[in-house]
Amino acid sequence: MNLPGLFLADLPPEAVLTPALVRDAAIAIKRNRARWLAQRTTQELVEMVAYTAERWLDPANHFRKLALARGPAETGFGAATLARGLDGFFRGLTVENLQALLVQDLGEVRRLDEFTAPLPELRAGRLALVRGPELLAHIAAGNLPNSTLMSMVLGLLLKSAQFVKCGHGAKFIPWLFAHSLADLEPKLGGCLELANWPGGTLELEAALFAEADCVTAQGSDETLTELRQRVPGRSRFVGYGHRLSFGFVGAEMLSSYMARKVAERAAADVTAWNQLGCLSPHIFYVEDTGATSAEGFSELLATALAEREQAEPRGELSPEEAALIASRRSLHELRSARHAAAQEEAVTTPRGAFFETPNPGTKVWASDGSTAWTVVFEADPRFHLSCLNRFVYVKPCRTLAEALHHADTQHGRVSTVGLGVTEGRAAGLALQLAHWGVPRVCPLGKMQEPPVGWRHDGRPALGELVTWTDFET
Repeated sequence: MNLPGLFLADLPPEAVLTPALVRDAAIAIKRNRARWLAQRTTQELVEMVAYTAERWLDPANHFRKLALARGPAETGFGAATLARGLDGFFRGLTVENLQALLVQDLGEVRRLDEFTAPLPELRAGRLALVRGPELLAHIAAGNLPNSTLMSMVLGLLLKSAQFVKCGHGAKFIPWLFAHSLADLEPKLGGCLELANWPGGTLELEAALFAEADCVTAQGSDETLTELRQRVPGRSRFVGYGHRLSFGFVGAEMLSSYMARKVAERAAADVTAWNQLGCLSPHIFYVEDTGATSAEGFSELLATALAEREQAEPRGELSPEEAALIASRRSLHELRSARHAAAQEEAVTTPRGAFFETPNPGTKVWASDGSTAWTVVFEADPRFHLSCLNRFVYVKPCRTLAEALHHADTQHGRVSTVGLGVTEGRAAGLALQLAHWGVPRVCPLGKMQEPPVGWRHDGRPALGELVTWTDFET
């Protein structure tokens, strides 16, 4: 399938981008936005986005087929992982969910079209209209496509022209999505631009920032600090920095039957997008007072990951990534061997003799002959960052409060906590997590599938981008 050359991202690899080319492209999409996109009603755009998502869910759709055929080579994700991740994203883009997002963040679906207000504001004699940026520039992340796709959807709802600077190695899916929008409505494609250049190409970014009313960026905290300094003072900057997530399993879910179910849900979170997103778990804290111990849960999780690998292979890694996993595995396997030897020595030491107490236990389960998945059980409850790509820790705790104490080194950086607990217990734990500062709490198995109305980092998705005009009647 050959796609038309609509965007800068369609230029051949040897083409050289210049500041003038970037500036002219930004001016062109702003002009097209004024002529067409700004004149559309919000309901029209909601239906357009929802219909595009519906097309992506169709197995016969040519954009979806191209994503799954070329995606593994372009993105590093296996076809099954891509399909699951894209399905989870596009299933959420329904008319009802998009309208609910508008009401949640703006109070009224029609607030981008006219002065309006919910009943309490009407009674107070107040109406309001909101405006999206004329040009919204996105500095996209380089790990997962969904965050970039969602940024583009938000911009469409706000009737903004959009220039997407794709992350390194992450152009393919946003590029296909942009072409699918243009395929549905060519005039909509004329309000979008995509390009790809090495991060820190200051002259190109300066040309883009000079034309943008709002710049969104995803990346490391250091990258965001540097970008913020280069965005003109008249423009809004919305940054989303590095975050991480973890899971918590309650003792009441560790019966022989339920423990397997919870382990399967945990494995779904680890394998989703190969554990590379901010919503992916690094650790599962397990209450070690249930019928199944935390170590026993680790073994169940390893079995579930092995089964997942059969149905949804992780895909190939770079030599550097594979070497990192192998090195981390070797470290923990060495600790496990030392612990086993210390335990054996303790058993054979005569009673009353002095011996050193062995270090807390470590045990490793890993895919045979590959780095496809790894589970490390550690009795040491301190929070350890995973090297990702389906490498996860399991650690015991007595309560959620104890788990949070050991996770305090990551306080302020946690995006999501997945809960494997009973429904009756979940609300109390969510309140505890909210007071600790966690912006999102969800069931295990759903960590990488946030709803459309998810408040990224605890902030309103649309509300961060709009400007309000109040009209007092």
